[in-house]
Amino acid sequence: MKTLIETIHETDAKGFTHGGKFHADDVFSSALLLYLNPEISIQRGNRVPDEFQGIVFDIGRGEYDHHQNDSRIRENGVAYAAFGLLWEKLGAEILGEELAQRFDHDFVEPLDINDNTGERNELAALIGDFNPSWDEEGGNDEAFFEAVRLAGNILENKFAKYRGNERADQQVEEFLGLAEDGILVMPQFVPCQKKLADTEVEFIIFPSNRGGYCIQPLKKPGSMNYKCDFPKEWLGLDGEELKRATDLKSASFCHKGGFLMTVEELDDAVEACKTSQNAYVRAAVVIYYRDKSSESRTGLAVETIQKKLSHISGMENARIKIIDFPDIPELKEDEKDEFYDIIDMEKEDWKTLHKGVLKKIMKYKPEAVIVEGEMMMAYPMMHLLGKKHIPVLVPVRSDGEVRLVRML
Repeated sequence: MKTLIETIHETDAKGFTHGGKFHADDVFSSALLLYLNPEISIQRGNRVPDEFQGIVFDIGRGEYDHHQNDSRIRENGVAYAAFGLLWEKLGAEILGEELAQRFDHDFVEPLDINDNTGERNELAALIGDFNPSWDEEGGNDEAFFEAVRLAGNILENKFAKYRGNERADQQVEEFLGLAEDGILVMPQFVPCQKKLADTEVEFIIFPSNRGGYCIQPLKKPGSMNYKCDFPKEWLGLDGEELKRATDLKSASFCHKGGFLMTVEELDDAVEACKTSQNAYVRAAVVIYYRDKSSESRTGLAVETIQKKLSHISGMENARIKIIDFPDIPELKEDEKDEFYDIIDMEKEDWKTLHKGVLKKIMKYKPEAVIVEGEMMMAYPMMHLLGKKHIPVLVPVRSDGEVRLVRML
């Protein structure tokens, strides 16, 4: 029996998927087959022809469909869509086993989730926008293949990036021996942020393609924060202002976001890193976001939080900042039309309220946020924090003990 890859490479290879409105799932599935064989013929229709000999996907309830009740689910609980089912068989042929699994997690899974659940995905929305408008004249198939061409370009670029990152990881391994006192001077730029996250390296220095040297701080593992920041008074400065602030004669630019600084001389680059290390206060900030009655009701005091955080790497000496839930106007009993009518606020005002609190929280650059209180107030913030990739912890009580459990 022929394997899928053998079938794809046949001279008269064919694929069949559903017609009508298309989605990222069938579009990227088609692009994947065309990546492996640009000559494969992709057909669309509302029913698989009885005598069709080829690869059927996203229709027909076969091996590469996911609409049947017993469709397959990954070990991590994420259900497969057609793209994921095809990638499972073909990914290793393209990127090798390890990179294929990483690509599945990073790129394929979100598209599968979108197709199975409707969860918002910007790339899937972009592909969906290729569908003709309801009153637009023209063939649906033409729009489909235009979307497939875009998806094919995306896949080619993504594959090249993943292969390049693998080469970068190998190169960084060779550079690591050059690191000294948390500073790594690289002879050339190599993407290395993820590779160096779990090391002692805090800053990398490399030649700039504009001349001089670039300095970048590295982020803590699993965090949006840096292991060490440039001093605040440097941020957003350039030229003579930066030279005076840093006392470095060749300092030229420091980004206001704190992720890049440039200097003309290597010695000044190293000195900028050392000065930053000496000035940096090495204490994580953890926000305790709660309703005002939480402490008196549950007994979760700052001392309790600090004790629990002392067992979490990187948070042993965390500073705890308490932020209370904002006050919200509640409807009077005689104004409630339905059981879920609780607050006297419009939807947009409700969103604005939580976004305002998020902005306040983000000013502290927290390593994590502990959320406790009524779910009506807690969940919107947990959702917003998740989109910012900020870890969310919730207190769980059992047998008189309190544990902090990571939710996101």
